[in-house]
This record gives sequence, C-alpha cells and structure tokens, in this order.
Amino acid sequence: MKPYSNRRAALIAQMHAKGGGVAIIPTAPEVMRNSDADYPYRHDSYFYYLSGFAEPEAVLVLVAGKTNQSILFCRDKNPEREIWDGYRFGPDAAREKFGFDAAFPIQILDAEMPKLLADAPALFYALGSNAKLDAQVQTWLHAVRGQARAGVTAPSAAHDVQVLLNEMRLIKDADEIAVMKRAAAISAEAHARAMRIARPGLHEYQVEAELLHEFRKNGSQFPAYTSIVATGANACVLHYRAGDAVLQNGDMVLIDAGCELNGYASDITRTFPANGIFSGPQKSLYEIVLAAQSAAIAEIKPGKRFTDGHDAAVKVLAQGMLDTGLLDKNKVGTLDDVIAKGDYRQFYMHRTGHWIGMDVHDVGEYRDHVPTGEERSWRVLQPGMALTVEPGIYVRPAEGVPEQFWHIGIRIEDDAVVTADGCDIISSAAPKTVSDIEATMKQ
Repeated sequence: MKPYSNRRAALIAQMHAKGGGVAIIPTAPEVMRNSDADYPYRHDSYFYYLSGFAEPEAVLVLVAGKTNQSILFCRDKNPEREIWDGYRFGPDAAREKFGFDAAFPIQILDAEMPKLLADAPALFYALGSNAKLDAQVQTWLHAVRGQARAGVTAPSAAHDVQVLLNEMRLIKDADEIAVMKRAAAISAEAHARAMRIARPGLHEYQVEAELLHEFRKNGSQFPAYTSIVATGANACVLHYRAGDAVLQNGDMVLIDAGCELNGYASDITRTFPANGIFSGPQKSLYEIVLAAQSAAIAEIKPGKRFTDGHDAAVKVLAQGMLDTGLLDKNKVGTLDDVIAKGDYRQFYMHRTGHWIGMDVHDVGEYRDHVPTGEERSWRVLQPGMALTVEPGIYVRPAEGVPEQFWHIGIRIEDDAVVTADGCDIISSAAPKTVSDIEATMKQ
C-alpha cells in the first residue's frame, strides 16, 4: 500500500511547512435509500486517496509533530455483523494491511481526539463538509480549551486540508494513471458494445443496460455517474438521463457514460446514428465537432493553459456554424464577431473540458493562485494532469435555423492525460470517426 503511505507522508510534509498540527479526514457516511435499505456505499475520495481503506465509519488522523503519525479509527471486528454485512478488517488488520502507525476502534474517537489535539499548533480540517463531525470537532476543541489552566493549548490556527489535497490530487501518479487507463478501456468497450446493439426500436434504457453490463463484467464497481443515453431531441438536453424513449430511424443517439474502477472515474461521450448510417446533415455537424475536438487536443501539452483547448474548439465550432448556416453571416458578422459576442453559445453552451480523476468532475483549481486584487490566469498544464475534451453542437428548433439540423445533438468526449510532450488520449479505443462508427455498427 505504498502509494497511500507516500501520499500521507507528502501531506504531513505540507503540514510541517505550515507549522505542524493535526489533520482530520473522515470517510463518507452510509446513506439510507428508503426504509432499511442503504444506497450502495462509496467511500469519500479524499479519505480513500490517503488510506486505500473502503469501509464506512472511519476517520483518518495525521499528526505532523515531533513524531509524525498516521492513525486510523475504524469499525471493530464484529463476527455477528459480519454474518450479515461481510468482512470487516478491524483496527489490527487495517493497521497491518494499509500501513498505518496505529489504528483504534471508531468508538473511542471522542476520547482520543482531545489528547491528539492538545498542544497541536493547528487544525487541518474541511470545516463545513460534514455536519456531524463539525459538531464533534467543536466538542474536542472545547475539551482541550478546558485544560488551559493546566498549561494545555488548543490549536491556534485552522487550515482547509482539502486545499492541500486538491493540489496533490491534481497531479496523477503512475499508479493512478494505470487505473484510469483501465477504467477508460472498459468504458470504451462499453461504448462500442452500445453501438453494436443499437438500432431503431430499442429503448434508451435498453442501451443503458448494455453499458452497465460491460462495466460490471470487466470489474468496475460503479458507473462513474448516471449514464446519459439520449435519442433524437433528448440529445439536446445536456444532463438528460436514459429514459424510455424509443430510438427512431433517422435519430442521432448521444451516449455520455463511464465506469468507476477502484475509485477512479472515466468519462466518454460518443454520438452515432440509430440506424448505423450518418445522413448528410448529421455527418456535416459531426465532422465539425470532431475537428473541434482535434483542435482542442492539439492544445493539451505542458506550458499551455487549461482554457487554450476550449478556445481552439470554439474557433472551429463557430466557423462550422457559419459554414453550415446555423448562424446567418449576414446577421452575426465575421468569425471574430461570433466569438466576441458569444453567438456560438446558441448551439454550444458549455466548456470543452474539466479535470477528471477520483471524481468525474475532479478537484483542483482551474485558475492560478495570485495575490488579492490581481486577475487570476488560467492554470498552466503540467504532466500528470488529467482532463476531458468534450466539444459539442446542440440544435434546437428556432427561427432562422435550417430545419435539416433540428433536434441533432452531438458531443464527442475523451479523457486526456498530460504527458511530457503532449497528451495521451486514454479513451481512444471507443470508435470515433464516421467510418469507424459505421463499421462498428455493422458488426
């Protein structure tokens, strides 16, 4: 479990740089779905990033002091509950398996934390992220302050531990990239499977079922997010979810779906004709979006800024809108006018990407940190950063918009990892060109 211990050590080093103290990182709570049924449990990403421990009811405590410590509080062994709910590590096995310096039953957390916080220079904690733990932290601090006459001091400073962890998580290490590549490969095959089975007469939910089958069959624990399977006009709804609409001959089908594997997300979108053959209008818009994505990918390399890919994609999309008549040149003017006034947003209203990692919309600032009052520049890309590339065109019926394009929604999305000299598109196995999609759908 070396990657996790290395991350804990790196965080402790950052805590020392701020004067030392105690960090508290809880995992996610279990959540009831209804009656006595729980939602499927998923750990907190910050907690898992540092621990590799996937059980609920756990808190990680890191001490940056004269002696550095990583301490886990978790559920105790309980043979009776294990009959019902499955294996529990318990403190002893968890300490040995995951490399903690110490581990204790979660039941003694309230008794131990005032001791750990006593005389600590600072508290590293995400205040406001967990209401139950917020109340506990206040109780612990009150207990420490109650020892003031005995010469014990409470932390005099507080730092948001998630700010430090966000910067760490933004740069993926080799272990993370390996998992993300496998997640992307599983998702790419799921998209190919969906193309092979899709045909007029199927329901959106039937196509979604094929995606979920492929995810789980290959070891994915969850979908990374609720899958979008949208046919016809539904593809113009950005956050549509697979429903019961029937794929019609002549429809375009937009699928935005990715699996989560061992805590890491993938995020892929493909758009294809339900009948397996692009019509003229469909192909013309599709080729514009594909060219926009290629232009954006060319801008993903060290030294470029996060927004450079978006700007490149917008330029291609806006020119395509003018060329196809989606935008009337006589009304909107030149390409520069369209971009300056934002007229392209009628058909393309989102940005071209986002960070991806443990969360599908992963953590990390998109702009640089600068002194107060100065304008913040977009983040410069570095090797190890991972982001999506997802331009699109969505055409809703409107006056002046050529009717041949109505109800066509197209998005093409891939996952990119920044390398030393460019980027690696780790989801490239999902069919993407017109010829590859049509060939896949013939299988």
